[in-house]
Amino acid sequence: MVRENGSAEEALNLLRSRLCNPNFIFKPLSNSPDNNYSKLKFLVSSSITEACNNSLLLLGPRGSGKIAVLELVLSDLLLEYPDTLSVIKLNGLLHSDDNCAFKEIARQLCMENQLLFSKMASFDDNSQFMIAMLRECGLAHKTIIFVLDEFDLFAQGKQRLLYSLLDAMQSVTSQAVVIGVSCRLDADQLLEKRVRSRFSHRKLLFLPPSMEDLQRLLEHVLSLPVESSLPHDYTVEFNGKLKNILADERFKEIINTYLESDSTVNCLLRFLFRAVSYMDLESGFLSLENFKTALSNIQRQPKQECIKDCSILELYILVSMKRLEVKEQNSYNFNSMMKEYKIIHDSFKTSDYYAKNVCLRAFEHLLKRELICFTDNRGYNQSIEFRAVKLLVSSVELHQGLKSYRSCPSILLKLMEH
Repeated sequence: MVRENGSAEEALNLLRSRLCNPNFIFKPLSNSPDNNYSKLKFLVSSSITEACNNSLLLLGPRGSGKIAVLELVLSDLLLEYPDTLSVIKLNGLLHSDDNCAFKEIARQLCMENQLLFSKMASFDDNSQFMIAMLRECGLAHKTIIFVLDEFDLFAQGKQRLLYSLLDAMQSVTSQAVVIGVSCRLDADQLLEKRVRSRFSHRKLLFLPPSMEDLQRLLEHVLSLPVESSLPHDYTVEFNGKLKNILADERFKEIINTYLESDSTVNCLLRFLFRAVSYMDLESGFLSLENFKTALSNIQRQPKQECIKDCSILELYILVSMKRLEVKEQNSYNFNSMMKEYKIIHDSFKTSDYYAKNVCLRAFEHLLKRELICFTDNRGYNQSIEFRAVKLLVSSVELHQGLKSYRSCPSILLKLMEH
């Protein structure tokens, strides 16, 4: 048992480290010629070998793997061309100001070429230095790759950085590649006419993985290597159980439910990390329950949890307010709610009927819990029962909260369903 626990802990640490390693996640992509890794590597490597200038955009939602794939390509190219390649990285969140951007480019170029960087250099000095370095590196057959993360932020304002870069690349002596990364699919449309005319208009789109890619990714990440320090029998049994889980329709339903809100790779990895963390070290294997628990914890709704802690009277108040909204009564207060509460009591002859002062205390408690609030602050001198209020809980949240409430009166569920 001690040995099995040790193996389980080792397997758990291995899976966690994999899920935090973008290189491991995206490395299998290098085997296919049709994916973005292969296309990006071909474009950049051909620019290096043919000594030509190039510019392209990597577009896709946040978490789709743009930066991860780019870093993988750059690390491979730096190993292939260690003496003929320099990488300059800028981020639009930090360097969207042209003066700041040119200064950062000058600093990184000085560091790459072991030159002395002057913090006191002016905007024009740094601009001229960049152009001169592009010319000198081109003559030395050295390619400079400019990575502009949050590219759309560089496309704001006068776009002097983009114009200077792309204009300098029109020279025969320069040898550079500009790679823009953005979550905006219309990033190239933000460019001015003078900048757009100098841009190559090459774009790589990073789309959510297909079901086949998703299945391969899950097997690649969650399967244990047969040739490792882990016991062979344990590894074979672990991978066998994993295949059964991946083939289970209930597992596919869990994955589809989670990916409905965000189908990016990064979002999937966060979910898998949480599911793996629930692995039972006693058994040493992943189970379907691990993924169910991860899904339920990720989908936790704070408002629903607040509803679970409410009293029966407070539930009546919430349902009464919701009925007023269904009746398109846009403005209502405590007194309006009490009338609706009385209508429910008279219609269904419920035993849960309380005095007005008790209801008022429950109403104040809901205000403190922020399940309801005042519509504005203009009537702060008025008594609470006369001030307009509104619900801060949606119909879906209220209905789900009532269903998960252990002793919820059946009449409330009936009222919410009709």
